[in-house]
Amino acid sequence: MRASDKAYEALRTDIVEWRLRPGIILGEVEQAERLGVSRTPLREALARLTADGLAVAQRGRGVVVSDVSLEHVDDLFALRRALEVESARIAAGKADPQEFDSLRERFLQAGRSTGYKSREAYYQLAGELDESIDAAVDNRYIEQSLRSLRVHLARVRRLAQDDPGRLAASALEHAAIAGAIAAQNPEVAAAATQLHLHHSLEHIKNHAGPREDTE
Repeated sequence: MRASDKAYEALRTDIVEWRLRPGIILGEVEQAERLGVSRTPLREALARLTADGLAVAQRGRGVVVSDVSLEHVDDLFALRRALEVESARIAAGKADPQEFDSLRERFLQAGRSTGYKSREAYYQLAGELDESIDAAVDNRYIEQSLRSLRVHLARVRRLAQDDPGRLAASALEHAAIAGAIAAQNPEVAAAATQLHLHHSLEHIKNHAGPREDTE
């Protein structure tokens, strides 16, 4: 992996996971030393983060982690609906039924438990479903758009601080999506995705607030 790619991935993960909070200055010397790269690839990484909207250049301060605003959550979800609903519809006509039936069973198990190992483990499972749908759709333009969108959604999601009840409900919603794709039913897959996104948006709006470090 190129040094700039290494720095970019590390910084992007730290921003999404809130280890680098909004407003923190991403000083070139400090971050280059922390990540073990020279300043040239570090600058390249900062430029990519700025292009992604995860960082902004401020006069007199340098590059800082961008703020997370709930003002644009409706816009984010409008794009998410357009991409994910259509992706579910396409995947249902092309995917391997066994792969998605297996995912369905895992989500059902997660939904029945009071807590799926950990919050991060559940998000990893949800990420597996995303990757499987992306692979089935096999459209690099949709995949690239979703990759960028999901980074911003992950930051917003962490403001909502999901409770076990919402995670369990979300698991059952994901099971319905995976099940519809496994059954090769495009319209049911699209409808299940639409319902999940509606519930996700409502939860974020009703529960998001200033993040507190409790971990």
